[in-house]
Amino acid sequence: MDNLTQAQAETVVLTMADVAIANEAYFSELDGVMGDADFGVSLASGFKVVKAQWDSYDHSSIGATLLNVASALTANTGGSSGPVWGTLFMRTGIAFRGKTEITLDEIVAGLRSAIEGIMKRGGAQLGDKTLVDALDAIAVSLAESAASGEGTLLEAFAKAADAAYEMRETSKGWIAKRGRQSFTGERSIGTYDPGIVAVGDMAKAICAAL
Repeated sequence: MDNLTQAQAETVVLTMADVAIANEAYFSELDGVMGDADFGVSLASGFKVVKAQWDSYDHSSIGATLLNVASALTANTGGSSGPVWGTLFMRTGIAFRGKTEITLDEIVAGLRSAIEGIMKRGGAQLGDKTLVDALDAIAVSLAESAASGEGTLLEAFAKAADAAYEMRETSKGWIAKRGRQSFTGERSIGTYDPGIVAVGDMAKAICAAL
């Protein structure tokens, strides 16, 4: 199975930024159903800074670039999204430090480190109806592809994107247990979590971009 190159890793980040910016209103609308309707605005604000600063970042390795992204998101993304998305890029940046290409096994390890960091930072657990559930679906799927050793990296990504996208519908029937949505109790059943939707949409877009 082929590895993810520096150029491809940068495409992943820029695609995530494009999805966040393009869906600013949509993600905020989803958040407004049970939350405070600021998720889309917060996420887009952070990624707009990432794109604006992109040329000034250290592109000597995947890890270096991701750590620059982490700093920008942490400083410029409002609410709880800043620490959460900042941790995602910080943990993966540390995992991929000094690497100009990474294997699928390394991607899985980096994602799992990020999930662990987000859970520690925000207190979310699997099943709480947060983006952690979508990220875990991706990690599990990628790990299965890595274990089988079959197919290409892009095929593995496509399966993982499907898993993340399916989590949108699976988690819709859950009770939200973190963030403002958790205050609504059983009324959160039947609603989409904007973070899960964002991860699923980003995963699909990444596959198309690659």
